[in-house]
Amino acid sequence: MTATTDDTWTAANQGALGPTGRPRPVFPEPSVPSNHGPARVVAMVNQKGGVGKTTTTINLGAALAEVGQKVLLVDFDPQGALSVGLGIDPRPLETTIYDLLMEESDVTAEDALLATSVEGMDLLPSNIFLSGAEIRLVNEVAREYALQRSLEPLLPYYDICLIDCQPSLGLLTVNALTCAHSVMIPLECEFFALRGVALLMESVSKVQERLNKHLEIDGILATMYDPRTLHAREVLATIMQGFGEKVFHTVINRTVRFPDATLAGEPITQFDPGSMGATAYRDLAREVLARWPARL
Repeated sequence: MTATTDDTWTAANQGALGPTGRPRPVFPEPSVPSNHGPARVVAMVNQKGGVGKTTTTINLGAALAEVGQKVLLVDFDPQGALSVGLGIDPRPLETTIYDLLMEESDVTAEDALLATSVEGMDLLPSNIFLSGAEIRLVNEVAREYALQRSLEPLLPYYDICLIDCQPSLGLLTVNALTCAHSVMIPLECEFFALRGVALLMESVSKVQERLNKHLEIDGILATMYDPRTLHAREVLATIMQGFGEKVFHTVINRTVRFPDATLAGEPITQFDPGSMGATAYRDLAREVLARWPARL
């Protein structure tokens, strides 16, 4: 997996002040990996719905695939929003992530894997059946490691695996945190969205202590930001005061092009490649590649 050294995005390469009020580093264009795998697993987590988890999973994944990363997306929400956002109707699917979790018959990870319209980006879909997994896993031995067991056969073939979690802190989300190397927290620039962050951080800390001591927090991604409103600017300032350098330099602005792209079943990078939203997620892809280590 391609990455850069720390000094490539320090003050020496900083540009003008960004929305977060810090000098924005100029992140270098990543090079195409010479070989693929093993994948860095990143969980997109926030117990509040509608904050941009699915949008970020789709569009960050597509932006990473654009620069040569081999990407696996995991739809880990029974609503199947990630699948729908990629133009796939999850309802009639016979094999999904649920079958892998439950180790149904002789289903393999390859049986559930679907190609997307983005070259180099694949999907493990889900549908409403995943809602039953939480109940069935309760009595299983090592129940928190079910997702890790399901993904293990696939990770050697990908550079990055992004898990789109459901908006709760239940057993499915704990599974995602247990198998992840790091967590990304999309956070809407709205005061109500701030209220649950402390609880989320507490849950991450418990997983770090009890199940996954190597779990890291990649950062908090400010989403749905409207620089024209005082409210959004105040919320972003509050996020910066609370989390400082854990806040990504890249900020995702609110735009109607995101729901338009979702309706079309395409990432914004394909639907409107020259848009502000597409540019933002390409910037985020460069930033995360600069932050992540070269190899796990």
